[in-house]
Amino acid sequence: MQRVVTAEMDLDLGASVDLVFQIAAAHGVPVSSERLTFTQGERIYTPTEIVDQAGSRLHRLTGEPGRLEVRYQATVDGHATTSRTSDLEAITYLRPSRYAQSDEVFAQARRQFKGLSGHDLIAAVSQFVSSSTTYTPGLSQGTDSAVTTLMTGRGVCRDYAHVVIALLRAMDMPARYAACYAPGLRPMDFHAVAEAYHDGTWYVIDATRLAHRASLVRIATGRDAADCAFLSYHGGYVGLERLRVDACVVPEAPPLDGLDAAPAAADPAADDFGALVQIS
Repeated sequence: MQRVVTAEMDLDLGASVDLVFQIAAAHGVPVSSERLTFTQGERIYTPTEIVDQAGSRLHRLTGEPGRLEVRYQATVDGHATTSRTSDLEAITYLRPSRYAQSDEVFAQARRQFKGLSGHDLIAAVSQFVSSSTTYTPGLSQGTDSAVTTLMTGRGVCRDYAHVVIALLRAMDMPARYAACYAPGLRPMDFHAVAEAYHDGTWYVIDATRLAHRASLVRIATGRDAADCAFLSYHGGYVGLERLRVDACVVPEAPPLDGLDAAPAAADPAADDFGALVQIS
């Protein structure tokens, strides 16, 4: 499966500022071509690339005052390589974190999912969060957590992921957060999903049901959204003036009769959300 992903960002920098981006496909993703540029007028910045333990690629630079244009495009072919999860990683993803407070939802999780484990637990948590949460763009805050979302019953993809992660950790199943490009996502944006660790493999859970899991392209992986922000900065003002994200699956054959039909792998309705799937 071939996918093309792009991200465009225009930033207004009010002062010299330390910028850290996570918009590139993660280490291990089979990228056949890739271009990442940071330009400010005639100036071209060369960032420092840092790869963290989970394979997320961070690009860091010091931007000067003015308009900074960020452009990323990559073509992804085939499936990503998987690396062994260490005992330390598994323990880390069992612990409560800033936005996924498994200790605070412990009692609810134990009552609601009592007796469930493995695939049954993953399916039950996914279905519960999907059915009990309303996708509501523009209302959730960047500081909302799993506890907030459980109380309000509304949120966006990051909120769904945090609730799934918190509930699974409360049931002693390691769970983590993944930021992705998602072909077929509407409205198109960076996407967030959860992953559950079962029988030595990480399986993706998208309780929003807004993307086909087999087409996702991993950007970053962490305990929760705090580890996976597409932009973080320190030391000055940064205004986000424009953000455009796109992702598509390239058809393997020309569409019949000239119709521009999207491949099934980009159609969320074609995903069997009860099946165990890995981010490919």
